Amino acid sequence: YLRGDGRQRDVSHNKLDSEVVPKVARMTVSGKKQTMGFDVPSTGENGVVTASVRRGGSPEDATATPASEATPKRPETPAKGSNGDEPSTVPTPGRSSGKARQSINIKAELEKRQGGKPLLNLVVIGHVDAGKSTLMGHLLYLLGNVNKRTMHKYEQESKKAGKASFVYAWVLDETGEERDRGVTMDVGMTKFETNSKVVTLMDAPGHKDFIPNMITGAAQADVAVLVVDASRGEFEAGFEAGGQTREHALLVRSLGVTQLAVAVNKMDQVNWQQERFQDIITKLGHFLKQAGFKESDVFYIPSSGLSGENLTTRSTVSQLTSWYSGPSLLEQIDAFKAPQRSVDKPFRLCVSDVFKDQGSGFCVTGKIEAGYIQTGERILAMPPNETCTVKGITLHDEALDWAAAGDHVSLTVTGMDIIKINVGCVFCDPKEPIRVCTRFRARILLFNIEVPITKGFPVLLHYHTVSEPATIRKLISVLHKSSGEVLKKKPKCLSKGMNAIVEIQTQRPVSLELYKDFKELGRFMLRYVGSTIAAGVVTEVKCN
Repeated sequence: YLRGDGRQRDVSHNKLDSEVVPKVARMTVSGKKQTMGFDVPSTGENGVVTASVRRGGSPEDATATPASEATPKRPETPAKGSNGDEPSTVPTPGRSSGKARQSINIKAELEKRQGGKPLLNLVVIGHVDAGKSTLMGHLLYLLGNVNKRTMHKYEQESKKAGKASFVYAWVLDETGEERDRGVTMDVGMTKFETNSKVVTLMDAPGHKDFIPNMITGAAQADVAVLVVDASRGEFEAGFEAGGQTREHALLVRSLGVTQLAVAVNKMDQVNWQQERFQDIITKLGHFLKQAGFKESDVFYIPSSGLSGENLTTRSTVSQLTSWYSGPSLLEQIDAFKAPQRSVDKPFRLCVSDVFKDQGSGFCVTGKIEAGYIQTGERILAMPPNETCTVKGITLHDEALDWAAAGDHVSLTVTGMDIIKINVGCVFCDPKEPIRVCTRFRARILLFNIEVPITKGFPVLLHYHTVSEPATIRKLISVLHKSSGEVLKKKPKCLSKGMNAIVEIQTQRPVSLELYKDFKELGRFMLRYVGSTIAAGVVTEVKCN
């Protein structure tokens, strides 16, 4: 999780920015355009100014919060405008929970939790049929997370279905349709532990049709395992035009993942040949460097998901050990650096699922992107602009009193109608709500697009768990890729590889943050007719 002392966080903050922020995004932070950001001094709408300095509960936490975070930059939430009496009711619930907050030192609690092991959110990506589910299912089985009886049942059932080689994939592909088709469709989530980490594993679908689901998984991840198929012709099919290997790697990089383990799977089918392994990592390495990964942050591991070689323990196969002496896949996952968590910032949770609970109220699941939450607190849902109370918090099927940034939790909430909440809503701190808008400006980097983008171009905006139809309303300027200087104002069209500032209009209101304030909540992807055409970061929110 976090290292616990606020001092080091502040010192290393700038260093972290330079290391972690992709090139596209860094320009947004340091580029000249940023001065036009949304720094409108809000002169105390609804008393937000005085309220927003609170956070953190204890005095030491307050000092750790950088001044820039404490100064309010929030415009009035547009949704409130529609209902005149709403603003007065929103801030009040927070007062009582202030007392509860002071009783908990969140950083100290985080250090103690899970025996001091930091949490790592890991997404498994790659081309369809590269063996992602089989690889991770076998890893979980070898770690003892799946008992022998269940495994035996899967063996019998998969043989009956004529899919004996899918036995380990069934550990993660649990629905009947996924098993019938032999294809992962939704993001499967589970947990396992390594020597020094607690890992939340997300198994993303590889099929082109399910990339929106894959984006949802990737947006919640800190690190990724890219699985490629070493067998003859298969790696090429997944890597060349039309394969998902490139698109998946670009997507996770654009969504903020910097550390990548490449599992070169099915190596047993090419007799563990070193030449084949070298050939694959040369081709991939060149592409990953272009995508923005540092060579020092990409690790290649030869493995076999079906036989289980080099997954949890180093392989003893002589054909492999004669030329490979590196770590097993599990050792590499264990060696990943845990990212900094935004515990000091206001609470934010993006909803990835909503379902009815047995009792009163209902459950929402999602990842806490920033801040922390305790049971009994009031939280605000945006865009619906409704408050509710947190009755219970569950993390990996375990009930807790609190949860913090980085946790994938289920919250049981009451005092609100389930109809008002959709996947993609954001729960936030009522005193420091997230911005809601239908128009925003963003800096985008275009990928290999066939059709030039013109004014009024229709796109699908993928933002965390939201997928929302949108249009590119204005083309504002074309920027220099590395310096961020304006090369051309009001361009007529944008073509592949360009870096530009555009204004985007969504059909329905979306909850967004500026990239410079909340990196996790300022990134998005644009897709058009089934392919990803751009990655972007929010630079300015327009009040409607």
